[in-house]
Amino acid sequence: MSTEPLKVGDKAPSFSLPASRGRTVSSADLAGHPYLLYFYPKADTPGCTTQACGIQEALPSLAKLDLTVIGVSPDPVTKIDRFADKYDLAFPLASDADHALAERYGTWVEKSMYGRTYWGMERSSFLIGADGLIKAIWRKVKPAEHAALVEKAASEL
Repeated sequence: MSTEPLKVGDKAPSFSLPASRGRTVSSADLAGHPYLLYFYPKADTPGCTTQACGIQEALPSLAKLDLTVIGVSPDPVTKIDRFADKYDLAFPLASDADHALAERYGTWVEKSMYGRTYWGMERSSFLIGADGLIKAIWRKVKPAEHAALVEKAASEL
């Protein structure tokens, strides 16, 4: 694993993950199409719900841009299935339970809360172009602003 953080222009790391509603999502299946990978800490929490619902509302305009959206969390598939069903999320939510993909993207980080340090998912997003290269990166993204940032950047691809 490279210790260098990913940057715009880098080749996006490949993946294949189990996802909500019995799906599997993979970079191979997305080859030749732009996509967004957004990493979120935990399904059905306030910030993650705000972020997911914002993306769901933006889905029609993102689809017009031929952009596929995939949410990624360390939650097991059963938990993300309940989250997707509860909010009727049409886009796939992928389970990165061993956080291997998050580590390759540099989103599995040491965090601190109330004086306790632990490892967890950093809320980050990566816009990947049809050529497989990273076109935009948002680190520590604010859930309520996320969809608008993605729409603007995707429209410029």
